[in-house]
Amino acid sequence: MRLLTLALVGVLLVLQIPLWVGKGSWLRVWQVDRQVEEQRDTNARLALRNAALDAEVRDLKSGYAAIEERARSELGMIRHDEVFIQVLSGAAPVPAPRAAEGGRGVITPPPTGRSPGREAGRAAPAAPQP
Repeated sequence: MRLLTLALVGVLLVLQIPLWVGKGSWLRVWQVDRQVEEQRDTNARLALRNAALDAEVRDLKSGYAAIEERARSELGMIRHDEVFIQVLSGAAPVPAPRAAEGGRGVITPPPTGRSPGREAGRAAPAAPQP
């Protein structure tokens, strides 16, 4: 009788091994569930990003305000009837080193009539006459 009990316990243990260690084991199911949750989080973040990009595309297609805003912020462009004024911070200008000190002097280009920061080849708008 004792031998039969040990044989049944042995068979029961052999049948339990695939449940805990095999391809469809509880451990593998837990790992796959964790991967599914991570993928859901990634999908939610990407859905928010896609919604923002879709809204931006709709703005760019529907009107000129979004296009003008991008041209101003990313390309530094201004309208033809605007005057560009650049405000410098309160820092004092650095003087050019003297030739006697062994440094090279700074050569400033002559004024061209263009506003600072304008793209090359684009003339500044004429100032209104009083």
